[in-house]
Amino acid sequence: MKNKWKVAFFALLGALIAGFVIILLMVFAPAEDDELPENKANNNKEVGFDVRSNKEDLNLIIEHYIEEEGLKGPVEYDVKLKDDVELHGSVPVFTSDIDFELKFEPKALKNGDILLKQKSISVGALNLPVSYVLKVIRDSYNFPEWVKIQPNDELIYVSLRDMKLKSDIKVRAKEFDLEEDNIMFRLLVPVDQAQ
Repeated sequence: MKNKWKVAFFALLGALIAGFVIILLMVFAPAEDDELPENKANNNKEVGFDVRSNKEDLNLIIEHYIEEEGLKGPVEYDVKLKDDVELHGSVPVFTSDIDFELKFEPKALKNGDILLKQKSISVGALNLPVSYVLKVIRDSYNFPEWVKIQPNDELIYVSLRDMKLKSDIKVRAKEFDLEEDNIMFRLLVPVDQAQ
């Protein structure tokens, strides 16, 4: 009778250790980054207009776009513009979800795209690596093709050049200073050259 308890104890201990090792491997395994788009020359004739906005209006547009395009996926997430770009949601861990909050510092690039560099992270009471959380977010949520998540570099690349809008209008970020609420985009409207 003593041997059965001993065997059961060591089997349970082995299962717990194996589970712990699997979790550690998942947390510290390197993540693959999405490929960033290449700079392409534009040969089309376009007319440009500068549009100034603010965080409040842009938050409404982002919320509408996420809902309209069905980008939520199996778990809800929200993007909010405050003094930083904030991503709120939950990460599935075993049988429950753990809430997270990621803050990113935005930067408008010369090519009109936006780079979001990770600034801070909060994942429940856990101390998880940023690369792991970004990988889980990338794999768990439906993001548009023009949003590229780079877990290893701890950044999100928003390729506005690849964003598809009606009437082939293109958007480029010119200024993206959230602390000063100074946000400016350039809208490029294609014009027909045949006259």
